Amino acid sequence: MSALEAAQAALAAEHAAVYGYGVVGGRVGAVRRAEAVAAYDGHRARRDVLRRTVRDLGGEPAVAAAAYELPFTVPDSAAAVRLAAFLEDRVAGVYSDLVRAARGPLRRDAAAALREAAVRAARWRGGDVTFPGLAERAPARP
Repeated sequence: MSALEAAQAALAAEHAAVYGYGVVGGRVGAVRRAEAVAAYDGHRARRDVLRRTVRDLGGEPAVAAAAYELPFTVPDSAAAVRLAAFLEDRVAGVYSDLVRAARGPLRRDAAAALREAAVRAARWRGGDVTFPGLAERAPARP
């Protein structure tokens, strides 16, 4: 995978995360709403940086879809918390690919984004995973 392809995949994941956090924010309880807003803002900022990165790499940035299919129904706060962890795991995975594909400052930025997603996922989940961003090393989920 080239750095441009990996950056486009990260941008697409950030678009989906921004959408997903709109759902999370609407369903999560008041106790965790500030955390959802902070994550939403963080993903918007990363998305904007990735748009510039894709252009700098010679590509045309992928645009957000009008809507995204959620991986499961989100009727309540508990499901919203699971969705937030799912979103962060997905984002960590694409940033892992970008770390592998990139060099220099882009690689450092991707590693920082991977770390941020892993930390957010651990907070939402209430525990961490051994290899964040590496689906082939992640424990099986029910």
